[in-house]
Amino acid sequence: MDSMGLTVYLSGEIHTDWREQIEAGTENAGLPVAFLAPVTDHGASDDCGVKILGDEDQDFWKDHKGAKVNAIRTRTMLERSDVVVVRFGDKYRQWNAAFDAGYASALGKPLITLHDSNLTHPLKEVDGAALAVAETPDQVVKILSYVIDGTL
Repeated sequence: MDSMGLTVYLSGEIHTDWREQIEAGTENAGLPVAFLAPVTDHGASDDCGVKILGDEDQDFWKDHKGAKVNAIRTRTMLERSDVVVVRFGDKYRQWNAAFDAGYASALGKPLITLHDSNLTHPLKEVDGAALAVAETPDQVVKILSYVIDGTL
């Protein structure tokens, strides 16, 4: 059976190697998956607006510019994606990841959330919009494999 290729957007926390684990797992499985992601360099993501469009005296306007420049990338990539994976970590509140999950859901994109079981209650509404809730990157790889090949 010919495998269909997927474009997968990997949204969420940037402090662990979960993206690399998923990418390596799909490569090792020989899956035809292309990955997209936000800018994971925190400083570049925070400063892109003022570095490109000019300095601001107030943090609000600095953040406003950066958020909008980042949104150009995020929206474009979310719309291009076949599947969206959103990772929530324990260390930081990822409001942007929750927004990405909601935006993906509004676009009708298949959504997979990825988080530890201790976040199940706080993420119940986000998980409610997801088609799968995974706890490990390996589970995400297995979902993608099943979706592509239809085999276990």
